[in-house]
Amino acid sequence: MKRKSVLYAVLALVLAAIVAAGYQWQTTRPMPVKMVQVELNVPVRIFGLGTVEARVVSLVGFEVSAALVELHADQGDLVKKGDVLAKLHTAEQEAKLNIAQTAVQSAKAQHGKAQAALARAEAVLLQRKAADSRQKELVKRKLTSDQTAEEATRDAGVAAADVEVARSEVEVARIQMDSASSQLALEQTLLDHHKLMAPFDAIIVNRRQELGAVIRAGDPIFTLVEPDTVWVKAHVDEALAGDIAIGQLAEVKLRSRPQTTLKAKVERIDIESDRVSEERIVYVKCEQCPASFNLGEQAEVFITVATLEKALLVPEIEVAKFNGHTGETWVVENGALARRTLTFGHRTEDARLEVLGGLEDGARIALGIPASARVGRFVSVAEDQPK
Repeated sequence: MKRKSVLYAVLALVLAAIVAAGYQWQTTRPMPVKMVQVELNVPVRIFGLGTVEARVVSLVGFEVSAALVELHADQGDLVKKGDVLAKLHTAEQEAKLNIAQTAVQSAKAQHGKAQAALARAEAVLLQRKAADSRQKELVKRKLTSDQTAEEATRDAGVAAADVEVARSEVEVARIQMDSASSQLALEQTLLDHHKLMAPFDAIIVNRRQELGAVIRAGDPIFTLVEPDTVWVKAHVDEALAGDIAIGQLAEVKLRSRPQTTLKAKVERIDIESDRVSEERIVYVKCEQCPASFNLGEQAEVFITVATLEKALLVPEIEVAKFNGHTGETWVVENGALARRTLTFGHRTEDARLEVLGGLEDGARIALGIPASARVGRFVSVAEDQPK
């Protein structure tokens, strides 16, 4: 019995020694690790999610009220500037225009009558002045009385006053004629407003009314879009948007065409960011947009803000205590593990950080180090795997 106990004790000691030796070997042998490799010409792209929009979108309608009697365009039609899109009922306005035309003719007649009266008054004035001159000459020769000469002078004065009155009546008639002409122009303009024309070359996105509908002034009839102004409005996280600039190259993928990548450029960056979502609004325009488009369609945008000619890129998940600029990583120095604080720059779309500084000469960044690893453990470099 005593022998068995001794035997069991010896076996337990042997097993413990084997386990201890295995643990010692496992924790002290050089750990195989992978290192960050230098990469060349790495594009830094910023992702944004947006929608297809247009810079020039207009809701067009009539400036007057009447029944809609003609429609000459519909959704999807391409129209040129000045094309007639729709017409309203014009009978009432045409009657007002006829009244205004009659008023113009009447004012012209009154103006002509006033001019004739002025000509007559001027002729009478010349006659009275001549008579006044003769009477004054006769008075000098003592051939007529002073009273007769005074009466001739008075008549000339009355004739001069009549001329001034006639001139005033001509001016009043002219003003009335101008007023009637202005009213005629107004009625003609209102009649023209019964015809809706395209304000620019456009495609009709939507038609909102049907024939027979009574339209109020300002009611939109069509939604027009200028095709050349179609772009993508993208929302970009403020934390990533600092390097975006107008003119940078971009790529767009429409939700309806996921297999197609459209080349684009940054056209505009809104000055005001969204205070709720903390996003910056960036507009990109395709170099060759599809002939057809759908406003509001979702689109993915990738903006190239830089190209790294030569860079060390560390997955963000490998960086501890990262504050947006610095963080700790495992490095290999003299064949052993160490912890170092590095500084970082650009962040790629696959969540890797560009190393800018903090790496000692000869040191390399290690990847995939387990949480149980300790500083000072020796390592062996695993075979680099091509990406």
